[in-house]
Amino acid sequence: MAIDGENIGNLKQQLAKLFEVSLKVTVPSEQDVEPLVAACTAKFGDYQCNNAMGLWSRIKGKGSEFRGPPSVGQAIMKNLPPSEMIESCSVAGPGFVNVIISKDWLAKKLTKMLIDGIDTWAPHLPIKRAVVDFSSPNIAKEMHVGHLRSTIIGDTLARMLEFSHVEVLRRNHVGDWGTQFGMLIEFLFEKFPNWEDVNEAAVGDLQAFYKASKQRFDSDPEFKERAQQAVVLLQGGDPKYRKAWAQICEISRNEFHMVYKRLGVHLEEKGESFYNPYIPGVLEALSGRGLIEDSQGARVIFFEDEKIPLIVVKSDGGYNYASTDLTALWFRLNEEKAEWIIYVTDVGQQQHFDMVFKAAKRADWLPADNSLYPKATHVGFGLVLGEDGKRFRTRNTEVVRLVDLLDEAKTRSKAALIGRDKAEGWTAEELEQTVEAVGYGAVKYADLKNNRLTNYTFNFDQMLSDKGNTAVYLLYAHARICSIIRKSGKDIEVLKKTEEIKLDHPDERVLGLHLLQFSEVVEEACSNLLPNVLCEYLYNLSEIFTKRFYSNCQVVSSAEETSRLLLCEATATVMRKCFYLLGIVPVYKI
Repeated sequence: MAIDGENIGNLKQQLAKLFEVSLKVTVPSEQDVEPLVAACTAKFGDYQCNNAMGLWSRIKGKGSEFRGPPSVGQAIMKNLPPSEMIESCSVAGPGFVNVIISKDWLAKKLTKMLIDGIDTWAPHLPIKRAVVDFSSPNIAKEMHVGHLRSTIIGDTLARMLEFSHVEVLRRNHVGDWGTQFGMLIEFLFEKFPNWEDVNEAAVGDLQAFYKASKQRFDSDPEFKERAQQAVVLLQGGDPKYRKAWAQICEISRNEFHMVYKRLGVHLEEKGESFYNPYIPGVLEALSGRGLIEDSQGARVIFFEDEKIPLIVVKSDGGYNYASTDLTALWFRLNEEKAEWIIYVTDVGQQQHFDMVFKAAKRADWLPADNSLYPKATHVGFGLVLGEDGKRFRTRNTEVVRLVDLLDEAKTRSKAALIGRDKAEGWTAEELEQTVEAVGYGAVKYADLKNNRLTNYTFNFDQMLSDKGNTAVYLLYAHARICSIIRKSGKDIEVLKKTEEIKLDHPDERVLGLHLLQFSEVVEEACSNLLPNVLCEYLYNLSEIFTKRFYSNCQVVSSAEETSRLLLCEATATVMRKCFYLLGIVPVYKI
C-alpha cells in the first residue's frame, strides 16, 4: 500500500515516517531506531537518510546478512514503502540514502496550500501551553535600548509558538515592587501635595522623576528614612501608600503601552507584586524539603557546583529577585499549568536562572532531564553595541531611549524612501504606514537575523540598506512579487480555485522545494528558540525567487504564466507569514 505522508507532519517528518517503516523491515531485531533524516546541500538529492553507519556498528558481529554500511543503505532504500512523494533514491558513500522529492508532489502540495491557507503548514509541537516571559521593564524607568532585544526576541518566539498550535501566556514581569518604591512614593508626596490628582503630564519625564527621587534618597538622610518607612507601609498594605504605588505604576504602564503599540507587541502584565502574596508559602514548601539553610543572617539555597548560594530571603528579612522568580516559576507550573516556561533576558542573568532551575529540580517541580516537559529555559542574548564596539549609548553616555530610537528609525526610513524616489504619488497615510513598516521592520530584523547569543552593532545605515540581508531588501522583494501579480491583470483568487502549479523548470522546482521546507524551519526555530533560523530561511527564499526563478523564468505573457503567477503568490504567502512571525508589517508596493 502506498504512503504519501498526508497530514502527518512537515516534509522532513513525512520522509522520516517512510524511513521508519523501512528500518523496521531492514533491521527488525533493533528496536526504537529513530530515522536520521536531514535536508541535503549537495547535488545528490533533496534529503538524506543517515542511519546506515550507526546501524552497522550495532549489528556487525551478530551474524548479520549485511557486509558493511553501503549494503545496509541499499536495504533501507529497497524497503522504503511506495510513495508518490519520492521521485527517486540512490545510495552514496557509506550508506547514505539520498532522496529526490517528486516535483509533481511538491506542486500539488503548493497548490493545496494556496487553497487551504498557510496555517495548514503549521508544525505541531509536543506541548499545549507555554509561558514566554519577556520585555520586563522597571516601573518608573523609561524603556531603553536594553529592552529592545528582550521585547523583539520574546515577541517572535511567542508568535512562532502560537503559530505552532501552542497557547502562549505572554508575560510582562515588570519590576513593580521593592525598595525603590518607598523612595518614589515619598518623592511623589513631596512634589505633588495633591498627589491623588497627578497625571502623566504632571510627572513629565519619568526618567527625570526617578533620578530626582534617587538624588534625594542618596543626599537627604531624613528623606531616606521616610522612604524606608514607606516601603514597610507599602508592603504592609497601607491604603494611602498602595494607592500612590498604583498611581505611579499606571503612569509608567501608559508609557510602556505606547512603545509596545508602535512595535506591534502584545503582553499581559504580571509583575513582581503579583507573586508577592505567594512567596511565604513557596519558601515554606522549599524549607520543608530541606533546601533552604540559614547563612550569615540570610536564608539561602546552596549548590555543590556553584561558588555562591541562591539568596531567597535577605539578612534584613526582605525578599529579592530569587524569591520572586522561584515563586513565579512555581505559579506558572502549578496554577497556570505551563509545560514550557521561557525567560528572555540578557546572558548576564544566565547564572541566576540556572540556580533557580536547579532549585526547582531539587524540589521536584521540574524533571532532572531537560529534554522532558515541563521544562524551563533561559533564552539569553548579547548586547546592542555602538559603532565604537561599546554598549550602545548617546553621545553624553546616556542609555538610548527606545522611543527616541523608534523615532529616528521612522525619520531615516522616510528620508531613504524619498531619496530613492520610491514614494511618488503616495498619499500621506500611505507614506506614514510604509515608513513605519520599513523603519520598525529594519530595527527588528537587524536584531533577529543574528544568533541571539552574540552581540550586534546597531547601525541605521546598514539596517536601512536595500541591498544584502536587510528587512528593506526583503520588503522590496515582497513588493516586487505583488507588483508582478498586479501587472498580469489576472485575478489571483480565481486562479487559486481553477488552476494549479507546475514545476517543470529546474528553478521553479528549487523554489517549490524551499517553500515546502517552511514548516520544518519554523519547527527548528521553535525547538531551539532561535529566530535567526527563520530569518536565514526568509533571506534565502528571497534570493532563490529573485536570482533564480525571476531571472530565468518569465512570468507575465509566458506560456506558463498561470502556473508561475500561482508560484509567485505561494512565495508571497510564505514571505508574509515569515514577516508576521518576525513582527514585521509587509508592504505591497515600494
